[in-house]
Amino acid sequence: MTLSERLRFDEIDKKIIILLQEDPNLTHEEIAQRINRSQPTVGIRLKKLLESRIFQIQPGVNFKSVNVYIGKVSIQSKNPERFFEVAECCPFVLNCFSVSGDYNIILFIVSTRLDYIEAIVNTHFRKHVDSQRVNVEIITDFAKDFIIPINFEEQKLHDPTGKDECIEECRFCHEYLLE
Repeated sequence: MTLSERLRFDEIDKKIIILLQEDPNLTHEEIAQRINRSQPTVGIRLKKLLESRIFQIQPGVNFKSVNVYIGKVSIQSKNPERFFEVAECCPFVLNCFSVSGDYNIILFIVSTRLDYIEAIVNTHFRKHVDSQRVNVEIITDFAKDFIIPINFEEQKLHDPTGKDECIEECRFCHEYLLE
């Protein structure tokens, strides 16, 4: 089974996706002209792709073009699912991944301040009973545009460097660290 078959799209869908990835501002009519199809065909196919969640159009920040820090946090843990809880509620965590290898969790943390990344790593990950090893690397450059959504509004609501400053929604902090 090919990748296209597993993802459930054909050559026309691929062409639409490629065009929109290159220029998300293209209209249905412009796409239709470039792939030699009708505008209604493009609209129907794009609607199908979006509804199936195979393809998403998502605004975000191009980290290659802004002055923010991204920390890659690698964690070795006996209980990796606990770290997914942090990713769900912490506005500084971009995403959390379960991976193979010595470290079984990878998180990406973003902030305009390095001390915020350090504070989050120290309070949320290094001190956690399920953390066996924690390694942090700061991403210093990008080969390609790297566009990810980020919620700056939630980030400015608290200062993770303060002792009791973590947001109330942080189940991790309030359940595990402040007991």
